[in-house]
Amino acid sequence: MNNSGHFFEDKRPHIYTVSDLTEKIKELLEEHFDFIWVEAEISNFRSPASGHYYMALKDETAQIRAVMFRPQAGYLMFTPEDGMKVIARGRIGVYQPRGEYQIILDYLEPLGVGAMALAFEQLKKKLSEQGVFDKAIKKPMPFLPQRVAVITSPTGAAIHDFLKIIHRRFANIAVTVIPVKVQGEGAASEMIEAIKVANRELDVDVIVLTRGGGSMEDLWEFNNEGLALAIRASRVPVLSAVGHEIDITISDLAADFSAPTPSAAAELLVTEKESLIKGLNNIRERLRSILTANLRSLNQVLILLRKGLHDPRKEIADSWMRLDELNNRLIRMINLMLSEQRGRVSAEGRALLVYSPGKRISSLVQTIAFQRQIFEHMIHKGIRGKYMTLDLLEGKIKELGPYSVLKRGYSITRKLPEKTALRSVSGIMVGDSVNIILSEGELDCLVEKVTGG
Repeated sequence: MNNSGHFFEDKRPHIYTVSDLTEKIKELLEEHFDFIWVEAEISNFRSPASGHYYMALKDETAQIRAVMFRPQAGYLMFTPEDGMKVIARGRIGVYQPRGEYQIILDYLEPLGVGAMALAFEQLKKKLSEQGVFDKAIKKPMPFLPQRVAVITSPTGAAIHDFLKIIHRRFANIAVTVIPVKVQGEGAASEMIEAIKVANRELDVDVIVLTRGGGSMEDLWEFNNEGLALAIRASRVPVLSAVGHEIDITISDLAADFSAPTPSAAAELLVTEKESLIKGLNNIRERLRSILTANLRSLNQVLILLRKGLHDPRKEIADSWMRLDELNNRLIRMINLMLSEQRGRVSAEGRALLVYSPGKRISSLVQTIAFQRQIFEHMIHKGIRGKYMTLDLLEGKIKELGPYSVLKRGYSITRKLPEKTALRSVSGIMVGDSVNIILSEGELDCLVEKVTGG
């Protein structure tokens, strides 16, 4: 301010361009807020074809845009949804073309439930809606399978427990072990390929997918969507036995049968040989007892029937006598019927002679002969008229034909070798060959001069 109390006129404010101002805001925000953690609710979630996740993070009074790019989104075990409470980590970024600030996320975790548990429930719901877990499509377990393929780690305790029980209960079963990883990255892919190999290359009655217990992280590869679909696509029944009794995996739900442990899978798969032999012996004794009782009963019935059976010779003689009597009665009835028919035929013959059609036939023959003569005369007359008309038409056609014109001194010229009729000299050149048709004969000529055209 000067002595007169006025502001200096030459003190001008600094004027920013929009780009400069946005750049300053970007520097302030990104320098002040490095990586931050935010607790919020997801809204307006969308995932376009690019694979990026776009959303808004909000609470009761405010919201902020957020984005998670595809590389980071690929590490999430679950799919974000609207209304989901989450804890997010990211850095503040400013998108200068629109002057918007947002959080660029690199980590997302559901609030109140683990990411693995949420991913499990989301995949379970998805596959259930697709019908992957439907009981109606599951294949029955064969009774006493002879060949079994076991997909598991060859060094784990699960395979040893399984084989021990199998050999103790029914040593005749052939077991083929397909070694795979059962935890860690790539384990699901190995198990999927093993199921395909068992279906394609091995002649087995059942496939067992198994491993021992562990944490949810250890068993996570058994919660793979591709593995569930491979189990359902298998033409061979699949028995899943993963973890302990309390562990439930997606492969257990998708399999045709599931067992709480590898040992339980072996017990479910086969029955003890001794138990089967004992059951067969019991059935054999019951059949023997039933057959013995039935034979005794049939023997008693046979004795009773034998006592009630009479000498059949008397009945046969009576039958012959009744047969002779019936034969005589039949002959008398036939003779009577023949006599009646002869009388009826004789009467009808006399009636036919009275009403004989011979006279009427003779009259009709004369009428037909007369009408035939009339028809023949009319037909011949019509044919002669048609011939006369045909001769007239043929004469007119000959008069209109090109050869009748030739007789009046004209000719037809055709270009060789195509033999196309020439209508003007525009289609001919000096040196061309032509064919000329006269009234009598033809000429092949060479053009030496073309005039007109």
